[in-house]
Amino acid sequence: MSGLKTSRAVDVHVRSRGQVPRGADAYAREKVLATLDHVSEPVLAARVKLTQAVSGSAARPAAAQAVVDVNGRLVRAHVAASTMFEAADLLQERLTTRLARARRHGPRGLSGTVREAWWDSAGHEHRPHRQHLPAGERRIERYKSFSPMRQTPEDAVIDLESMDYEFWLFTNLASGYDSVVYRDVRTGHHRLASLGPVGQERDNEELLGVSTVPVPASTVPEAVQRLNLTGLPFVFFNDSATGRGSVLYHRYDGRYGLIAPAR
Repeated sequence: MSGLKTSRAVDVHVRSRGQVPRGADAYAREKVLATLDHVSEPVLAARVKLTQAVSGSAARPAAAQAVVDVNGRLVRAHVAASTMFEAADLLQERLTTRLARARRHGPRGLSGTVREAWWDSAGHEHRPHRQHLPAGERRIERYKSFSPMRQTPEDAVIDLESMDYEFWLFTNLASGYDSVVYRDVRTGHHRLASLGPVGQERDNEELLGVSTVPVPASTVPEAVQRLNLTGLPFVFFNDSATGRGSVLYHRYDGRYGLIAPAR
């Protein structure tokens, strides 16, 4: 007996926000458990969040998110749909894809090219839409301060995709500069931006696009203005108060989030 948990032994914790229909939490739990049945590594924990939007005008008011700890590595999926039960079905599909990709590429390191099969147009289509708030009602709702992980851009891409995020802030292992990798929604390719010059990555631009536009130095309020003017989902900037790379981004609730390295 190995003592490792099977998926059915994992307590899939489901929490709900808004008027989630009766039975949706149990349905989502079973969908996630069915997905975890096919995971050969030990599943240490699984969390699901179901959110039913208050606004009746939202085209896809039901959002479902899952975060699974597979042997110490987090894998995340996030979808939206017209009904919560449909969202649970989509969550199962997207989580299955994320887990398969994480398993194929192993604990660290890519096989093949960085671009290999990461882009999932259907998955992108089912991402939740951001709520629109008037500029005067927007504020920084969440501030995260942490020590960015030192890693290669290739490993940062793996973490970006495993967590189903739009960007991933990290410190480049080779250069020591704060950097960000992100997915270009127009092409599906990954790109890298850094506070300092890039070296070896320029030799592999066919695998990972490198931004040549200098990262602007600005204050947080100036970053807010830039985010509003450009309409981008996030801005990567050199915080003039700290000299570190930070990311200001649009949250799905229409407010802002700020991620900054600990000093």
